[in-house]
Parts: sequence; C-alpha cells; structure tokens
Amino acid sequence: MSDLLTYFQSKQQPMVDYLTTLVNYETPTTDKALVDKLGAFMESEFRGLGANVTRYPQSHVGDFLLAKWNENAPGKPIMFLIHIDTVWPEGTLAERPVRIDEEGKLFGPGAIDMKGGITAAVWSIRGLVERNELPNRPIWILMTSDEEVGSIYSEPVIRERAAQAGLVLVMEPATKEEALKTWRKGVGNYTVAVEGRPSHAGNAPEQGINAVVELAQQTLKLHAMNDLKNGTSVSVTVVHGGSATNVIPAKATAEVDVRTLNARAWDEISEQIKGLTPFIPGAKVTVIPGHTRGPMEHNDQMKRSFAQCKTIGEKYGLTVREDGSGGGSDGNFTAHMGIPTLDGLGPQGDGLHALHEHVVLASLPRRATLLAAMLKDWTME
Repeated sequence: MSDLLTYFQSKQQPMVDYLTTLVNYETPTTDKALVDKLGAFMESEFRGLGANVTRYPQSHVGDFLLAKWNENAPGKPIMFLIHIDTVWPEGTLAERPVRIDEEGKLFGPGAIDMKGGITAAVWSIRGLVERNELPNRPIWILMTSDEEVGSIYSEPVIRERAAQAGLVLVMEPATKEEALKTWRKGVGNYTVAVEGRPSHAGNAPEQGINAVVELAQQTLKLHAMNDLKNGTSVSVTVVHGGSATNVIPAKATAEVDVRTLNARAWDEISEQIKGLTPFIPGAKVTVIPGHTRGPMEHNDQMKRSFAQCKTIGEKYGLTVREDGSGGGSDGNFTAHMGIPTLDGLGPQGDGLHALHEHVVLASLPRRATLLAAMLKDWTME
C-alpha cells in the first residue's frame, strides 16, 4: 500500500463528513437561489485551499466558478469538471435525509451524482496541500450548475476553458464496479415537424393532406436508421398530431433521440435526419435539431489516456478499470473537441436519479488517491 493511499484512508471520516455537508445543500437545477448557496460555500473552499476564483454570473441557473491553482506554472492545466446541481427538488432531504447503512454506503439525494465526485476532487487537492506535495503545474476546477438539464448555459464556458487544458477529469460517478468511463455515446435530439392540409374527414377527406400519415412514414424511415449492433440507435420517443376526430390532421410532430458510439456514425445519422423529404405530395417536413453532445469515443487518444491513468494508479496501489455508458456527460463536449478526457472519476456507487442513490464510502480514499497521483505524475501528450 502506498503512503498516499494510507494518508487518504486516514482521512476517510473527514471526507464522509464533507460529503454529508454537500448533500445537505439542496441544489435542484431550476432553483438558482439554492444552488448559489452551495456555490458560495464552494468558492470559500477553493479560496481556502489557495485558489484564485473567477465567477461567471448567470441569470437562470446558479453561477459558475473557475478555481485556479499555480496560474503561472508551465504547461497546460489539468482541469476538473464538476457540477453542483441535482435532479432532486427542494424538500427531498426532509423525506430522505442522509443516512449511512451497516455496509458503509451513504444514501442521500445527489450523493453519487455528483457530490461524491466533488468530495474526491476537492480532497485530492486538499491532501496534496496538507502534505506540501501540490505539484507546480496549473490545476483548474470548473464548477457548473446546469448539467442535469443538458448544460445549456455552461456548454460555451466548458468548451472555452477545455480548449486551454491538457487533460479534463470529469467527476461523474464511477460504475458500480468502480470503473472509469472511457466511452460515452453521443446524444442528439431532433424534432420532426410535419405540415399537411386540414379538411373535413367526412365531407372532403380527399382534399386534405394527412400530417399524421406522413409522420407515420417518416417514423418508419427513422426506425430503419437503427444500427444497434454497431451502437447506433434512432428512437422516435414522443409523437403529437391532429386536432379533432373529424378533421384530417394538418400538423404532427415527433421527438427523436439519437445515440452513436463514434463521430462517423454521428455525422452520417445527422445528415440523414436533416435530409428527410416528404412521402406525400404537398406535405412539408421540417427537421429542428435540439441540444446535442457528440460521442466520447474509445479512440487511440482515449486508450493512451486510460493506459497512463492505469499505470499511475498501479504505482500507488490501486487497480483501475474501464467501462462505458450509453448516457452523456459534459465529458462528451471535451472529448469530442479532441481534448484528452477521462470520465467516471467519482467514487463507486449506484442509483443515479433514483431513490437508492448512494456512495460506497470506502471508495472515496481510493478515488482521492488516484486523482492526487494523477496531479503529481501525469505527463501531457
């Protein structure tokens, strides 16, 4: 066992107390005032650890923060990417207060997604500061507050800052087996809107252009784009159409969820969907792209990054595994940009967005050790 791992294991209880403090701040994305309370606490924490902090004021969501250590040190920064918002509304804590079971699992709203990850990130820096081992390299923490609604407001800031970084560490939870996530599917949303022509369904059905029938054919075409064996899914998930039982429908819409494993499939599917044309003469089809996150590919760069992480972990007595996810994170943005990115660096646990959400407490020292070791030993490409 390494000295660093032994150190963080000795700090497990303070880390548990810190996690409990974070979970006891309720931070639903849509309640700016509540989210900003935790934001103020985090700003104080960052400054207390010696960081210079820049605030990005926001009107609709909690303010973002960028904490920087060793600003004038050589090299590109290692940037932690964290979010403090959760999916849980105010009042959830009253119904499900923080509790720790006999197996050493801490249950609470937002515990694994991602206040456990925030705990590991902050303590990795705190530990190095306390041990006088913080390396002379730029270290950043970018804290956002709208990840649970798609990072609509923070995406430009994430992209701007990640473009300057040499490595992005995304503090989303590890898998149930404590593995990193070295691939994530891209997530795209489209609205397909069909415009037909209304007419009386009894007196003059032949004069109408049925938007529902057109949309039904478009739905079959979209379904045919699925390539599940290669990780591509195209799912029509929500459909609306028609106005009355005796009227030929003039309008219909479909919401489409697209997931792909790689950029090539992502681009091909996007082109196909945007190129949809009507089946019925006179119908009009409009495709409206929604918010998207390109795929975090398991490419050569990702393989190199994981290999270095695994080697560093082993040096400090840790076993580091990898896996992936069909869901997206802010890591999709940075990896799709070509920035070296590792995701799932938060602690082990389960129950994201579910009633059994929890953190395996024994994994907190292991994750803090891995992060601290990476800050010390990481070699930029």
